[in-house]
Amino acid sequence: MARFGGLLATDLRDVTSDPAALESTGWWAVVADFEGGLRCARFADVRPAPAPAPDPGRWRGPAPEAWTSSLDRDAYVAGVRRIREHIAAGEVYQANLCRVLSAPLPDPAAADVDALTALLARGNPGAYAGTVRLPAHGVEVATASPELYLRRTGTTVESGPIKGTARTADELLEKDFAENVMIVDLVRNDLGRVCATGSVTVPALCAVEPYPGMVHLVSTVRGEMAEEHRGREWAELFAATFPPGSVTGAPKASALQIIESLETAPRGPYCGGVGWVDADRGTGELAVGIRTFWIDRAAVGGPVLRFGAGAGITWGSDPEGEWAETELKAARLLAIASGTHQPLGGRTEGRIR
Repeated sequence: MARFGGLLATDLRDVTSDPAALESTGWWAVVADFEGGLRCARFADVRPAPAPAPDPGRWRGPAPEAWTSSLDRDAYVAGVRRIREHIAAGEVYQANLCRVLSAPLPDPAAADVDALTALLARGNPGAYAGTVRLPAHGVEVATASPELYLRRTGTTVESGPIKGTARTADELLEKDFAENVMIVDLVRNDLGRVCATGSVTVPALCAVEPYPGMVHLVSTVRGEMAEEHRGREWAELFAATFPPGSVTGAPKASALQIIESLETAPRGPYCGGVGWVDADRGTGELAVGIRTFWIDRAAVGGPVLRFGAGAGITWGSDPEGEWAETELKAARLLAIASGTHQPLGGRTEGRIR
């Protein structure tokens, strides 16, 4: 099943890794891993349905103290310093450094990601929240993403990169605004590869938007697909823009090399794309897979719940401040998934090993 935008999709008919299927017929749920894996699932029954009420019997989350991090504090701070060295050498302007948090599921039979989505909808609502549950295909994702990766309406495409995070608007730094502008330029360049010359615009730049426990800087980039790319829009958009620029860095190719050298765990659906496509109507909406949980039932030692957190690193970054930003992003959501109900106040160092 899948759930997005007030719609519930059931009666699974097809699952494919071919993005060309998104130009065929039907309603599809889409999960694209940061590393490039793609799952597109077509459903025959798609109907309006409200988000389900929380059901404790369908979700038993990890113990709060069970979370571990692929990069501990020292490793993350060292990674930030290493990225600043790359910036000083002129190899990159900005790179996103992420860590993956994992915790064993105490009762895998009571681990329904749609039930987790219900908890997130009440504790940390996201504009692009949803569920994709395809256990036979290794996909169980619950997202509360606030960030638009790609929206398509006919030939019009739009992206809404988020860069710049603080507890309040007054705490946003000059570095946050500079980081956002860097990524807007990258997204403009990515969309320009498949959009008509002169059609790429920025209707909104560095808008301050409030979210639970924090604020973000959000921009909007829009364009019209070029004639030569029509008829295969989604495949061309993925080729031109994936992974999303806001979770890689600039220049993207250099940032990806740095990410590979510093991160110790695959990001999976985190920082990929999660959402839906209506092939019949030529529409779709994919979120950047942030604020996103996924179940890994093939993990050594038994099923685990995973979650990612990261920060964009620029020359102006303070290593300890960037670690604190990842803690801020993770705290509320880990508390929800673990059933502690209250935000962890940003001080999760003692809980995440």
